[in-house]
Amino acid sequence: MNVTATVTDRAGRFVSGLNQNDFVVYEDDRPVEVALFSAERVPVSLGFVLDTSGSMAGDKIGNAFQAIDRFLDWLGPDDEVFLYSFGHDVELLHDWTTHRDEVRDRLRHLYPVGGTPMYDAMIEALPMAQTGRNRKKAIVLISDGNDMDSRNDIGDVRRRVRQTEVLVYAVGIDASDESTRAFQSRGRRRPGSQPWVLPQRPPRRGAGGEETLNVSALREITDASGGRTEVVRRSLDLDAATTAIADELSRQYYLGYTSPGRRDGRWRSIRVEVRDPSLRVRARDGYTAPSS
Repeated sequence: MNVTATVTDRAGRFVSGLNQNDFVVYEDDRPVEVALFSAERVPVSLGFVLDTSGSMAGDKIGNAFQAIDRFLDWLGPDDEVFLYSFGHDVELLHDWTTHRDEVRDRLRHLYPVGGTPMYDAMIEALPMAQTGRNRKKAIVLISDGNDMDSRNDIGDVRRRVRQTEVLVYAVGIDASDESTRAFQSRGRRRPGSQPWVLPQRPPRRGAGGEETLNVSALREITDASGGRTEVVRRSLDLDAATTAIADELSRQYYLGYTSPGRRDGRWRSIRVEVRDPSLRVRARDGYTAPSS
């Protein structure tokens, strides 16, 4: 079993410089021997799952595009990405690639329309994330709404998360009064880059009308995986939120061990601790064992 751990101090700052002997890992409350350990930044297979529902029109979707654009700049040469959107439909916009500009090009042709089938999008994206070629696998979900359009429910997503080793992060935009005027990028851009100018197609509301952010659902999706949920009050703050996630992905510890349990399809709890009681550890809380 592989576990990614994020260690912070009481002020929430990342803690580096720990070694294997600083950690204790338990499965079903029994200590296990850590056989693999790394404190280095490792390549990541990363999926973006972007809300393109009607409520994301204007500044929200434009700032989301810019946040993903800058996240792509953070990626290393061995990192790979894919891109899903969900609005009128759940759509895989780009399969695994190391070519960031191809992802940027797909973003430029999106417009916000339809409802918010977020759970369906995650059900599709999680198996794809699991196929990533890199040891570390993660998803970043960006949404401003409450799912009222999926065939699947939050329980289905949580169960699927627990069947994978994928870290799930979410950024929720709680800004219902934000302008939906046409967006054009502001501030600095990469040399030679094009400004983000959205297609001028009028957005439509989803079947559920106005939506409010369902923070508890986002946390149910992320917390079991060892990831986390960030909530921003303005979509302009998306860039800072996603930058913090990118920073976290580069400062984590990797621990691998052989599970003492049987392949019986049952739930196995995981607890990761550090010997220094002043430090805090965030890691996945368990997994569903494979069936024999």
